[in-house]
Amino acid sequence: MRSCQSCSTLYVSSLPDAQNAQDYDSYYDAESFAVPAFIYQRLGEIVGEFASYWQTNCLLDIGCGAGSLLRAADSAGWNAEGVEISRTAAEHVRGEGFQVFRGELAEVKYPAGHFDVVTASEVLEHVPDPQVLVCEIARVLRPGGLFWATTPHGCGISSRALGLEWSNVNPPDHLQLFSRCGDVMLLNAAGFRQTRIMTHSANPFEIIAAWRHRLYHRSNGGSRETDACGRASSVSFDRVKSSCHLNEVLTKRPTTKMVKSMLNGLLAVSRLGDS
Repeated sequence: MRSCQSCSTLYVSSLPDAQNAQDYDSYYDAESFAVPAFIYQRLGEIVGEFASYWQTNCLLDIGCGAGSLLRAADSAGWNAEGVEISRTAAEHVRGEGFQVFRGELAEVKYPAGHFDVVTASEVLEHVPDPQVLVCEIARVLRPGGLFWATTPHGCGISSRALGLEWSNVNPPDHLQLFSRCGDVMLLNAAGFRQTRIMTHSANPFEIIAAWRHRLYHRSNGGSRETDACGRASSVSFDRVKSSCHLNEVLTKRPTTKMVKSMLNGLLAVSRLGDS
């Protein structure tokens, strides 16, 4: 991994060849398609914020995965379709009645200015050339349309606390982890002129687990075995499941929702959120 001297974005020093690239056909399984109810609720709230952009009634979700955002958009009345490179995911979402193109966005050849909204949740970190993707997104959006995306924050609290041990440092799955400055540069180069970037969320369980492992080995005077990314090879931690569980707990009651909102506010102000 390298760090950009201009914007501090983290990126791989070289792209993986075809043999070592991430296999996205095997990326999804039956468990991946089982989405908790609280996620649908949150996606409904997010899609509700898109209403002011409604003109053509067309929404595109890039990397639509299990189809969760497409279902939320469809329920809100949008004509929603997706793009997905995983064969298993594309077939699953097509089976639910959605129009999904399997492949890269540029291969679809949508007309210019076709969509009111384009979304890309947890996609930019995976693609070999995000600039090409974002330029194509700008082309298919109508003037004044919205591009909404999420991606891991390469300068957030977990990255600062754990360095290369952070589970999001995960090539060949993740090829770059953008800083806020890197995001702005990426969007401006593609022609976007009104950008709002917020840093939210953090997983304290991962930080605690990694620090406990460090302290254990220091107190025992032992060396640690590490993997190619510098993570302790004996530490097994599921970032996605633990984050999902934490969010579910925090969204169950009004009081915990308030706590979550306050914590996200602090992470936004401090610019230390992990997303």
